[in-house]
Amino acid sequence: MTRLLSVLAAALTVPAIAFAQQGGPTVYGIVDASARHASGLTAANAPAAASVNGVASGVNNTSRIGFRGREDLGNGMYALFNLETGLSADTGATANATKFFDRAAIVGLGGALGQVTMGRQTNLLADAVSPVDPVGMRFAAFNPNIVTAALSNHGLGVEYGATGSSSGSYRLDNSLKYTGTFGPVTARAMYGMGENTGSTASQHSAGAGLAYAAGGWVISGAYQRFTTAADLPLRAATLGAAYQFGRVRLAINTARSEARTSATARAEHRTHAAGATWSATNAVELTAAWYRVERERTGAREDGYSRAMLFAEYKLSRRTKLYAELDRTHWNAGYQGATAKPRATGISSGIVHSF
Repeated sequence: MTRLLSVLAAALTVPAIAFAQQGGPTVYGIVDASARHASGLTAANAPAAASVNGVASGVNNTSRIGFRGREDLGNGMYALFNLETGLSADTGATANATKFFDRAAIVGLGGALGQVTMGRQTNLLADAVSPVDPVGMRFAAFNPNIVTAALSNHGLGVEYGATGSSSGSYRLDNSLKYTGTFGPVTARAMYGMGENTGSTASQHSAGAGLAYAAGGWVISGAYQRFTTAADLPLRAATLGAAYQFGRVRLAINTARSEARTSATARAEHRTHAAGATWSATNAVELTAAWYRVERERTGAREDGYSRAMLFAEYKLSRRTKLYAELDRTHWNAGYQGATAKPRATGISSGIVHSF
């Protein structure tokens, strides 16, 4: 019996030793904090009638901490996992009060034919927008490509897909995602389950995406459909392109979403963006971008806003950089509400460190 127990113990320790020899899990993160002044905006960047000063988190890049790992299974196969939570560097709080690993909680397998992951992960619109966003997915809470095009904050007051939120569908719980790269082409497919007893359609999501990257070009697009618990649909699509030549990168994209908010009401959002980044030196990078959001709703006149964003970055090292940011928003047709200013301006100066 003693010998048997010894053999079993040795067998059980082999995988752990093998995994440790491959490097084990990686701890990584970003801490981003800045001093910010805003006129016509709240500290949370909502329309306002007054001004505010404060310390902001995530103007350049979202503060976070995560754990990821990958194990070689042989024959070209591998296993992977990723757990990631958003943080507020200004307060020390987690970004999501109800989901600790709000940004990612996945496990999966991959090989020569692609990768399949399961858990909580970004939708395909976010994956498609990421390589073609004019400001490189900076200022996530204020960037129209993230907020509106990729549905981080659609503001419809209804939960579309299994997200745990009635304000956005940027990340989906209970989801399966396939990603396969074949030469310059990357294909994606996703299916999210609502896990509602008696209905396989309510709160589900399904979509597909395709990207091409070669010769300095990136062309990326996706379509995804979401439903509520009452089977009300939200359909969204995005398409964009970016081109890198020398020290200059140009980017442009457009997106559209249409949602049924009740049996008799609908809402449509259209997002357009264009911009450029110039790497002036190896340490200095300048980015300028313009966004426009148009909104149509049943029983209301069409409104929206346009937003210009400027970023200047100075790299102190590979992991640390200083930045300055300026944004200007023009609200159209009363989008901001009756009491807020018709124009809004923000200016930020901060530091971001990754590890």
